[in-house]
Amino acid sequence: MRGFRTAFEGQRIRHVTVNRPDLRWPFPLDLRERLEGQDVLSFHRRAKYILMRVGNGTSMMLHLGMSGRLLLGPSGMNTTPSKHEHLVLETQNGARAGLVDPRRFGMVDLVPTDQENAHRLLSGLGIEPLSEDLTGPYLHSLMQGKRTPIKTALLDQRLIVGLGNIYVCEALFRSHIHPTRMAMSLSQEQANSLAASIRTILTEAIASGGSSLRDYVQADGTKGGFQDLHLVYGREGEPCSHCGTGYTVSRITQGGRSTFYCANCQK
Repeated sequence: MRGFRTAFEGQRIRHVTVNRPDLRWPFPLDLRERLEGQDVLSFHRRAKYILMRVGNGTSMMLHLGMSGRLLLGPSGMNTTPSKHEHLVLETQNGARAGLVDPRRFGMVDLVPTDQENAHRLLSGLGIEPLSEDLTGPYLHSLMQGKRTPIKTALLDQRLIVGLGNIYVCEALFRSHIHPTRMAMSLSQEQANSLAASIRTILTEAIASGGSSLRDYVQADGTKGGFQDLHLVYGREGEPCSHCGTGYTVSRITQGGRSTFYCANCQK
């Protein structure tokens, strides 16, 4: 979103190209007509959704899905566009954004700007992990009565939005919390540590450009760098950075996803 905002905010959309009728769901039939000629006023992020607000009171809502990429550059940079480039936006000053999504798990929709939070995909979402409201006491109260593993609870977008598998593993490790323990069993001290770890890790990850494990890249096409800072994710069998030699990182499966942790220092 930051890269998209830098290139598009304050510019006028000159041309919109829609190369297929759908991704996960159909594109709005009037997508091109409602965006072309409009000034881009601002951007907003809710969970993993990007919202681009334009002058006619419309917001374009974008989710990149599992493998989607939004690549930015000058108009005409792709003389032979990828067959997976499904949507292109170009501005009058020559900026270009191409949505590339080989698996087509992403989505694009239009919503009235003043009704963004009422959209069916946004209305049931939980608290933002980087908001000032996600404090230790709030997290502790949020987990009361949750008879589910703490890792599963942290991935529940109805509770906290935008936390992915990698960052939950890393936050639990830094807080010395075992991923399988019941969410409701967290002490206040542990909740304080976990809330702080979530904020720190996400801030570090954003500054590093995210984690490029397979096909994720930043808006300029470069890979992220946070994968080089992972302490447990993807490090099965390696020595624990907290415990040292003799204790290694383990991997289990929770909800169909790999969980990495140290059985010695995470209790």
